Amino acid sequence: MRTRVRGWRWRRNPLRRRSDVVEAWTVLAVTLLLLVGAPLAGAVAGWWAHDEARAVAAAQRAEHHRVRAEVVGRTPDTLPSVSGREHSYRVTVRWTEPGTGARTATASVPAGTHRGDRVVVWFDSRGRSVPPPPDETAVWQHTVTIGACAAGGAAAVVLLGQSAVRAVAVRHRLAEWEREWAFTEPRWTRRRA
Repeated sequence: MRTRVRGWRWRRNPLRRRSDVVEAWTVLAVTLLLLVGAPLAGAVAGWWAHDEARAVAAAQRAEHHRVRAEVVGRTPDTLPSVSGREHSYRVTVRWTEPGTGARTATASVPAGTHRGDRVVVWFDSRGRSVPPPPDETAVWQHTVTIGACAAGGAAAVVLLGQSAVRAVAVRHRLAEWEREWAFTEPRWTRRRA
């Protein structure tokens, strides 16, 4: 005859302790939080990050202006060594603005650009060269990164909380066993406590 072991923490039986019930409810809460709460936290954080990133990109597009300029300065013979990023260097460029005439400034241009090439550069209101504002791909990359980090952080908090509850339950269970053994040992071993 086989005995059912599954769900023993939920059924009434003489071996079930309060710490077993707490652990059973904790497992249920952790499962729900990991399956529903963590993805929801990631979605909310991603939504917020998307709105913020789009607002920053729009503000940068409003503050910065794009010009198509001709490289007039001397370009370096060797590329700068920057690991993990697109190589670029600063050279003098010239462009013509309607109403003000020809202008010259120093701007960052992509590696491989030569004198006489036409490039697109961005300037702020003070005339300083700035990187281009984030495009829609960069906004979505930021959104996904923040959403994934938030979901992972929420899952980590849930799992840390579960391990703390489990540690307290184990400590209570060991204390219960000690009390029961102190009561049972003298009768079982016929020794006095």
